[in-house]
Parts: sequence; C-alpha cells; structure tokens
Amino acid sequence: MRLRGKMTLPKANVVRAMLNQVMDFAGEVLPGSCAVPPNSETAFLAELGERLKSSRARCELSRRELARRSGISERYIAQIEAGKGNVSIVLLLRLASAIHGSQPQAA
Repeated sequence: MRLRGKMTLPKANVVRAMLNQVMDFAGEVLPGSCAVPPNSETAFLAELGERLKSSRARCELSRRELARRSGISERYIAQIEAGKGNVSIVLLLRLASAIHGSQPQAA
C-alpha cells in the first residue's frame, strides 16, 4: 500500500497497523471467515463505532478535540460512534492519524 503525502515511518506503521485491524475486522464479517459475522451492516457499523469511541476514550480525547485534529465534524464523529455513519476508509485513516497523535510515544 502506498501512502500519499509525507508521513514519518513510525506514524505510517501505526496507520498501517490500524488499517490492518480494520481489515481484520472486515474479514471477520466476510464470507469464508471462521468467525461468526454480525447479522447486518448495521451491526458492523455499530461495532466500528464502539471501537472508535473506546480508542478515543483510551486517549482521553473529547469529540471536539478529535474533530479539530481530524478535520471531521464533531456531529459526524458522534454519528460514527453511534453506528449511524457509513464512514469511508479515507475518513478512518484521518481518525486513526488524529488518535495516534494523542498517544504517548514509545521510548
């Protein structure tokens, strides 16, 4: 995968890891998977929203601060967290980058 723009290697690796987690989660709901898939797209979006909300809380970010850092409206972030926003992979990358920026750097 080729990332556009200038991104430091550690940050690019974290974004790739987060993308892999999203893809792994998506793989759990695709045919041929060993995992039991959610019953619908609604369940998938609800789980995605819960994961975003827990990541934001773990980093002690308010929705307002995440919105400021990601350039995504606070209202839309609330919709995603509620499982009502059908978010694109590009917006997921922006959210992941914004959340990563709030995490303490490993020594």
